[in-house]
Amino acid sequence: MSRATTRLRVLTRAARMRIMHPRRRLSAALNRILIAHHLLLGDTLMLTPLIAKLRRLHPQADIAMTVPLSFVRCYSGRPYGVRLLPYDPRDPATLEAVFDEGGPAVGSGPGHHSTTGAGAGYDLAIVPGDNRFAWLALAAGARWIVAFAGDTPAWKNWPVDEPRPYPSHPAAWGDMVAGLVDGDPPPVYAPGDWPAPPAAPFARPPAPRYAVLHVGASTPLKQWPPERWRSVAETLERDGVEPVFLAGRGEEAIVDTVDPPHRWQSYAGKLALEQVWHLLAGAQALIAPDTGIAHLGRVVGVPTVTLFGPGSAVICGAGEFWRDSPYWAVTIPDFLCRDQHVLFRRRIDWVRRCGRSTDECAAPRCMQAIGMDMAMDAIRAALRRAIPTTSALSEARSP
Repeated sequence: MSRATTRLRVLTRAARMRIMHPRRRLSAALNRILIAHHLLLGDTLMLTPLIAKLRRLHPQADIAMTVPLSFVRCYSGRPYGVRLLPYDPRDPATLEAVFDEGGPAVGSGPGHHSTTGAGAGYDLAIVPGDNRFAWLALAAGARWIVAFAGDTPAWKNWPVDEPRPYPSHPAAWGDMVAGLVDGDPPPVYAPGDWPAPPAAPFARPPAPRYAVLHVGASTPLKQWPPERWRSVAETLERDGVEPVFLAGRGEEAIVDTVDPPHRWQSYAGKLALEQVWHLLAGAQALIAPDTGIAHLGRVVGVPTVTLFGPGSAVICGAGEFWRDSPYWAVTIPDFLCRDQHVLFRRRIDWVRRCGRSTDECAAPRCMQAIGMDMAMDAIRAALRRAIPTTSALSEARSP
């Protein structure tokens, strides 16, 4: 099934739901709650404050969340009691499963029925990212939908009952999405709040002390120069910490440019996400660009150093929810071309980030500006689990 076919299927069912049930209101008692999205790994993990807040406010509620298939096993311990709805817009079976959760749409035909036993729709749905998923929430039987206002094009916003503005002050995105629900903020995160997922055995690093260098990134504009990764590895080795490399499938060549003779162990392209979790759990530190793995490091609780180039160290930083996590953001504040004010297609005046493509930016100058001294100050602080004292490290406090 193509994305276009899926979209038509969702729109048709959602329109039918709205026609047959035009009057909706927020229930006084929230028994079933849906979080509807199809975000990348880092953004998905940043929804954790929202899940934690919903659980605190509604301890007995069934909280369900759509999630890409490749992330499902990381949630097998059901942090905060969240129940997953595996979803891929190109997989009709996952779409039908989401529909089944909400029960049959009126007029959808005799062959469509609930297989989960839920089938009662949702009292509340939260749409934290792209508002096209408000249509999915409506199609799944959500009776009240809350989302950030102002998505474009405007048709995405039509099912939203309660559009809320983004905050007018700098904040981490995880704290922002938690603000879609009224009430006290969630308790500050501790690693024990998220049970470690089971994982298939893999060859662990033989060294008792090792650090994970995740060199991959979603775009070349987030990649740090290979010679600097090499220098970090050599410095760690001299300090008695074995460097091991990590990257996603298809990114093995990046490790080859950093370590051509394959001097150090590499897990590039070899591990499932839940195995990466256990690799990080045994590490002394994780060093990574602003990627999903850096966010996973905060969830696991490994001391994490994140190198921010085009991204915002405020929006993607620890914020309030992860304020107790051993986490260091290394960035050049106010870098000249980190000048775009857009987040999820909304203009927000305080936002300063860069979403340019390689066609628009020939070289990642913002990443190249992060020097070895800055990085190593943060890495050594992470290894000590202490706050760095050098002024070379910038813990970004403004966008």
